[in-house]
Amino acid sequence: MTSYQQNYSHAPLVAEVSGPYACFTRPELKAERFSYEVMTPSAARGVLEAIFWKPEFRYVVTRIEVLNPIRWMSVRRNEVKHMTTLDWVRKAATDPTERFDAEADRDQRNAVILRDVGYRIYAQMLLQPHADANVAKFRDQFRRRVTRGACFSQPFLGTREFSAAFGPPTGQRPFPQSKDLGVMLHSIAYTGGKETYRWFHAVLDNGVMHIPPAGAELPSAYRGSTAPKAARC
Repeated sequence: MTSYQQNYSHAPLVAEVSGPYACFTRPELKAERFSYEVMTPSAARGVLEAIFWKPEFRYVVTRIEVLNPIRWMSVRRNEVKHMTTLDWVRKAATDPTERFDAEADRDQRNAVILRDVGYRIYAQMLLQPHADANVAKFRDQFRRRVTRGACFSQPFLGTREFSAAFGPPTGQRPFPQSKDLGVMLHSIAYTGGKETYRWFHAVLDNGVMHIPPAGAELPSAYRGSTAPKAARC
């Protein structure tokens, strides 16, 4: 039996997250941010890694339960047109005259986001080949941190300004809504300085979205119409 199969023989790890706002940006939209209707697996994994992460394992999200009705709101925000580079930061650290003028680079953008969200995340730990400890050790550490409300960094819901509260699972039932959500971002892999996007067909069944272990790459013709630089899921 492989370590992958052994890890999946355990009961899933569970954590609930909530927040007043969330934005799981659809990467195919370039200029304006428009959220998916439900938290993406990559965003859920980011929340779990903010709570507890070690290089000896990685999370595999298996299910996301939607606890609150899907509600929308539209906001207009001030953003900047360009991102600072590492080379510019190094130069600014030694040159006191080098400054980034946010006023001159300001750009107003509209965003369609979610509000009053709540999710229950189910995941397994997949040990890496170099791991030298039993998975039970890491699972216990994760549960203790969720119970205490401890985290390595503040979890967020899609974008960093939308902080997430988290805790152990409650008895709240998923909101009974069923819907075909279409193609959803599954994960982003970074290899050799390149980003590889993987996708899956998302379906919400009585408030529950089941996640396949791995997504699939879309045909190259479709991938060319996406905007990887805009992905912030």
